[in-house]
Amino acid sequence: MSRVVFAGSPAPAARVFADLCDSPHDVAFAISQPDRRRGRGGTASLTPVAATAADRGIECLRPATINDPDILDRLRSENIDALCVVAFGQLLKAPLLDEWPCINVHFSVLPAYRGAAPVERAVMDGATETGVSIMRMDAGLDTGPVFSITRTPIGATDTAGEVMDRLCELGANGLVEALEALDAGTFAPTPQPEGGVSLAPKIGADDRELDTAMSATALANRIRGLAPHIGVRCEIDGQPFKIWAATPLDATAPPGLHADGDRLILGCATGSLEITQLQPPSKARMDASAFLRGWRGELELA
Repeated sequence: MSRVVFAGSPAPAARVFADLCDSPHDVAFAISQPDRRRGRGGTASLTPVAATAADRGIECLRPATINDPDILDRLRSENIDALCVVAFGQLLKAPLLDEWPCINVHFSVLPAYRGAAPVERAVMDGATETGVSIMRMDAGLDTGPVFSITRTPIGATDTAGEVMDRLCELGANGLVEALEALDAGTFAPTPQPEGGVSLAPKIGADDRELDTAMSATALANRIRGLAPHIGVRCEIDGQPFKIWAATPLDATAPPGLHADGDRLILGCATGSLEITQLQPPSKARMDASAFLRGWRGELELA
């Protein structure tokens, strides 16, 4: 049984963290990003990992940087065997990387999709497969040697959220297996291949636009790659909307948005798109048919 510290921040990391806590391994404490202020009132909120730690009665440190000497001293005092890292959001540096095996759960088949948004980028690219890589971290961006890779298909209609659900389970299992190998003295990751490298940078404003210059298939991939938590943005009749689900069609359609009975159709550079779920400003997500029944404005994209 390994004694470990877990470092992570967002919801997927919290899911892996919870499964690790349920394993035979001993979690000494957790580390997460500092509290963030959200909403109009600027209320401070815990990260999902910090909230999970609180629910389980596990101490969670939230330093400005994990490389702080005080954090290193605390890690040394706990006599840990490994630092487990999942979507932490801070850069780990020496001597932290040198003193303990820093075992990372990365949600791609490395060396593909190194970076902050591997699942979203894979779905947006129309990839048909992804996976989880368990690696020992080094000073590079997801460049460390890999212990194991577990693959999973990406269905033609899968959202990034649905893919992430599967990857979290696979990642938790892979992390526990890596710790078991560490206990047995068989944890021996191998260098990543030099070919097949691609990057998955953080999602930016341009990635979120409803770009009708794209093909219908590419735009549908963008929409499902940003669902269910980010969303593709557009303006309809001057009002901000988010698009959450759409289906590409082979048939062509004139540029812009059009109502076809209770269907909402968008003309694209190649083919057309049926928008099936969207979110008007200050309202809940709704089916396109419900939107069209209540909409009294123009179907005009900004």
